[in-house]
Amino acid sequence: MASTHSARILVASNRGPITYTEDESGALTAKRGGGGLVSGLSAIDSEAGAVWVCSALGDGDREAVRRGVGEPGVRMLDIPADVHHAAYNGVANSTLWFVHHMLYQTPLEPSFDAEFRRQWASYETYNRAFAEALAQEAADGASVLVQDYHLTLVPRMLRELRPDLRIGHFSHTPWAPVDYFRLLPDDIAAQVLDGILGADRAAFLTRRWADAFSECARAVLGPDALSGTRIGVHGLGADADFLRARAHEADVDDRMAALREQIGTAPDGTPRRAVVRVDRTELSKNIVRGLHAYRQLLDDRPAWRERVVHLALAYPSRQDLAVYRDYMAEVQRVADDINERYGTPGWTPVVLHLKDDFARSLAAYRLADVALVNPIRDGMNLVAKEVPVVSDEGCALVLSREAGAYEELGDDSMVVNPYDVVGTAAALHEALSLPPAERAERTKRLAGAATALPPTQWFLDQLRALEGAQ
Repeated sequence: MASTHSARILVASNRGPITYTEDESGALTAKRGGGGLVSGLSAIDSEAGAVWVCSALGDGDREAVRRGVGEPGVRMLDIPADVHHAAYNGVANSTLWFVHHMLYQTPLEPSFDAEFRRQWASYETYNRAFAEALAQEAADGASVLVQDYHLTLVPRMLRELRPDLRIGHFSHTPWAPVDYFRLLPDDIAAQVLDGILGADRAAFLTRRWADAFSECARAVLGPDALSGTRIGVHGLGADADFLRARAHEADVDDRMAALREQIGTAPDGTPRRAVVRVDRTELSKNIVRGLHAYRQLLDDRPAWRERVVHLALAYPSRQDLAVYRDYMAEVQRVADDINERYGTPGWTPVVLHLKDDFARSLAAYRLADVALVNPIRDGMNLVAKEVPVVSDEGCALVLSREAGAYEELGDDSMVVNPYDVVGTAAALHEALSLPPAERAERTKRLAGAATALPPTQWFLDQLRALEGAQ
């Protein structure tokens, strides 16, 4: 794409709104994604000349860039695969993600050696490619919204290239407390913070994460670190209209019928209750402890045996990293162990699905009696917000206090310490025992809170706040 310096609104993110696949004949097929950024940009006046700058993520994307294939409003960067791998897997997902979600086993990790420094150099190169592309595309005084932990250095780099621009950065993850953030080498901790503070406005999903960032900035960079940057909070909500419509399409009905058959009926002929979780097998989602809590429930409350099923939809995540492959294997092992220990010829205690299927996820949302959302730490957690929106009969929510969604949904949830297996088992029992009328009333309030800032409004609020920041 030729540089035009004409875009009035720009978004930058690692993953873009479109992906390409190449078939055996060499033909390229484009697939458009969804989400808050896509819906937000689509709501902008077409005369704004919006541009989305993103990275080519796979061979199909890279081939599309090389052939000059694309669509208006998207600039895809063909960053060398080795540079992208080091920046994305070595730094973003294996370092910054681990810091903000507090995932390290600190007696053994992290260890910031020479290899990490080489990866960090790639992270700088990757961020610089975005900054340069944004500088080329942006009109005078344009607004630029930079997304997430992959691109923490872009605001400062872009500020140096184009001081006329209005620049925002949005963090979709939690932000680590000061003592944990300072696991990072001092110079890199400073570089991450200073990079984001190159923006006119830095925004977060909750006040807790915004405050943690501010505390880190002052501790690492000094008491006046925030003087040039405004801090904002925008709690991304569920897209109720889309979810409710999509959840009643024919393929979802088919998945519901299949899931109901897998769940089955109790010995007395009544439908079994369903404890549902829908997550990627991401380390922070805490799936294994959730399974342990369900096993504890069956131990502590034998009356639930054969009357409840844990429907666990645990979809693959980051399988190019060994630690994630090991985690997925552990999820399977624990589920198998529970089924072997408690299962009967007519009852499978854990129904585990490991293949991503959005229609099946929506079906699980609709039939859930209890939703288990127990992350170790989570920037928001949209599953907690989506389930109440599409639930057919009302769904009790067991929610970790470490999820960003806790700030909005905690009052009507059974709140748990994500490390407390016994406490989570007790919360599951409480949720399963909730009278239907109370469950329905809680679900109504949860759905109201969950949809307070739908994706399009979430994006436009950020844009308006940025445009008013100078």
